[in-house]
Amino acid sequence: MTATPSKPNIIWLIVAAAFFMETLDGTVIATALPQMAATFGTNPVNLSIGMTSYLVALAVFIPISGWVADRLGTRRVFAWAVAAFTVASVLCALSTSVAQFTAARVFQGMAGAMMVPVGRLAVLRNTGKEDLVRAMAFIVWPGLIAPVIGPPLGGFLATYLSWQWIFILNVPLGVAGIFLIRAYIPESPPQPRRPLDTAGFALSGLALSALMVGVEMLGYGGHWQLGTGLIAASAVSGIALAAHLRRHPHPLVEPAVMRVASFRSVMVGGTIARTAISAMPFLLPLLFQVGFGLNAFEAGMLYLASMLGNLGMKLVTTQALRRFGFRNVLVFNGALAAASIALCAVLSRETPVPLIVAIMLVCGMTRSMQFTGLTSMAFAEVPQPQMSSANTLFSTTQQMSMGLGIAVGAVVLHAAAAARGAADGAYQVQDFRITFLVVGLLALSSLLSFARLRRDAGAEVSGHRRADKPA
Repeated sequence: MTATPSKPNIIWLIVAAAFFMETLDGTVIATALPQMAATFGTNPVNLSIGMTSYLVALAVFIPISGWVADRLGTRRVFAWAVAAFTVASVLCALSTSVAQFTAARVFQGMAGAMMVPVGRLAVLRNTGKEDLVRAMAFIVWPGLIAPVIGPPLGGFLATYLSWQWIFILNVPLGVAGIFLIRAYIPESPPQPRRPLDTAGFALSGLALSALMVGVEMLGYGGHWQLGTGLIAASAVSGIALAAHLRRHPHPLVEPAVMRVASFRSVMVGGTIARTAISAMPFLLPLLFQVGFGLNAFEAGMLYLASMLGNLGMKLVTTQALRRFGFRNVLVFNGALAAASIALCAVLSRETPVPLIVAIMLVCGMTRSMQFTGLTSMAFAEVPQPQMSSANTLFSTTQQMSMGLGIAVGAVVLHAAAAARGAADGAYQVQDFRITFLVVGLLALSSLLSFARLRRDAGAEVSGHRRADKPA
């Protein structure tokens, strides 16, 4: 049943705000890494664990968010998650070591795992197919802006106040969020009580955490054996999870949803694309600081130019999808996104600022179009009974790819520096150039999945009127 016209808009806005806060905390420390590293006595790239641990916890605990919401109620879970997220933010600000900070970030990620997926499920259950693109744009837009605002905001706070303020600012936002949720989010009706698939949750958690921590370990010198072993353990756990889900009477997620061709394409190609694109908010601020010698605020302001690209593309996304359809947009824009990432390899200390800004604009535009297209396409052809499983799978891989992007960026950057015999943390502009080219190729590989989409894929959602014409 579709809610009244006014009701979804309020729900969309609240969920979008939660998504903004969750995503902001995934990238806001990017430009503050040098200052935080000085506090903790380590190098900035090693502190990428503070970003990936948060995203790992998000990915690991998202799969049970739907089950928890069914048991305890959407509004209650949403409100308590925001409260826990706020407390975790305070603990991050009080941290005095890498270990303490990482533990606080894990707790923060666990809380975040209960926020956005539960809110997005409420939107999906109360929005008709014809309004899905508009609803997803509402939710995705703040999530696109947050990674862009994060670096300059973090840089400003770290430069002119202290990095602790990055997390203290979450307190008033969290308190306001709790009141808004209780005032405007309706409690969900009672759901059938299904038992928790404990084995499925354990296997998914092991597969996801082993993969992301394994890739993270590859970014540290001398840990390649541990990293490789963890990635192998992740692969074994993933295979065991797939077999378990097929035979369990109440699986953690319904594997049948993967038979929907458009959803499967987004899960495969979309995960690769998100991984590549999500490396940029980590790599670019580091390039501007470590490679160009700018301070945190200056680096953040340069990266802020990509937000203008995000905003500008939002004005034409719906029209582009209606005119060209999901397949053409994802393929063509995906190629532009890959090219814009690789183009960052030409940047140097001597590059004129207007050219840097122009490249940041293109990066922001292609990122916005691709993420909105992927999010809308994911649910465009999923039957309503399978929407919960689709939402869980999509949310999990979305968060996993964001964390994986940061880890992959750190791995390639470290490998490039190690190949020329540099000491740990002694990165040069040439190392970033190699990294951008590798990440650009990764983004390009995602097009293989999008090219297999039907020409009329998701036409009911996009409104693509040429879907009935022969291919």
